[in-house]
Amino acid sequence: MLISEFDYELPEELIAQNPLEKRESSRMLVTRPKEKSLEDRKFSEISKFLKQGDLIVLNNTKVFPARIFGKSETGAKIELFLVEEKEGQTWETLARPARRLKPGKKINFGKELAGEVMEKTSEGRVLIKFDFSGSFDEVLDEIGQTPLPPYINREEGTLDKDRQRYQTIYAKERGAIAAPTAGLHFSPEILDEIKAVGAEITEITLHVGYGTFEPVRVRDLSEHSVMPERFDISKESSEKLNGAQAENRRIIAIGTTTTRALETTMARNQEFKSGPQIADLTITPGYSFKAIDGILTNFHLPRSSLLVLISTFGGYDFIMDAYKHAVEKRYRFYSYGDCMLIL
Repeated sequence: MLISEFDYELPEELIAQNPLEKRESSRMLVTRPKEKSLEDRKFSEISKFLKQGDLIVLNNTKVFPARIFGKSETGAKIELFLVEEKEGQTWETLARPARRLKPGKKINFGKELAGEVMEKTSEGRVLIKFDFSGSFDEVLDEIGQTPLPPYINREEGTLDKDRQRYQTIYAKERGAIAAPTAGLHFSPEILDEIKAVGAEITEITLHVGYGTFEPVRVRDLSEHSVMPERFDISKESSEKLNGAQAENRRIIAIGTTTTRALETTMARNQEFKSGPQIADLTITPGYSFKAIDGILTNFHLPRSSLLVLISTFGGYDFIMDAYKHAVEKRYRFYSYGDCMLIL
């Protein structure tokens, strides 16, 4: 299929700029591909669509303040987005403006943090070696800002108001540069209600990287690949997952990142393997899902790998019709928006 087939019209005002006051008050489009049914509900009702024995899988990654601002030796303002940690206090970054950053150039970020440009990669990224005292995480907590997606508009210096809200309530393992946004709807009360119906909850960790939201740059999806991301499944979680599958109980992934991790380990090992792993699976039409029976997901950008993934799970025509319905019913889209439950 062509990536152009995953386009749709979205009025700009439907792109959610701020989270709702209560996480669980978002809307939820309940979709059943086999029955071709759509149902407009509230996320607070999610436990009504779950049953005893279901296994709900959360991604407990934690977003860190990956956007930092500094000045070059000439006084030019530099913005860095930390993408991936390398060896020797060096990070691969997205830089703006990158054209000014020649190898050897120094950048001062204040608070005892400085950086030196090492090289530019073939992908247009900039390798920065940092110099600091103490803990780099603590320095980032002091000077870094929440790495919000570009479609959420904030004035410079106001991003910190998102630091708590752009985080799931169960975030534990620091390392993501974007939130697993399907999890943003959960509150402690919702988790208790899920357990009350007899469903089980388990967690994995996938550190959401730039590849999750990198634009699809090819015309033909058969040539597309999503960048690898690190994930980890504990022994306890792998036992729960393998047990649920052996007993034909539903496994419901919260988010596309969770889905990609579970499908990767199942496709590679024919079971849910424990331990650190690399999610290098690209899910496109024709892929046969082996790990999950349902997904909770937010509404994704046109022509994105995430929209391709859920269309592969729910069926292209059905999911694109569901998106058209969501636009007509004025659902809120993207990271701070509403969600879709596909069963």
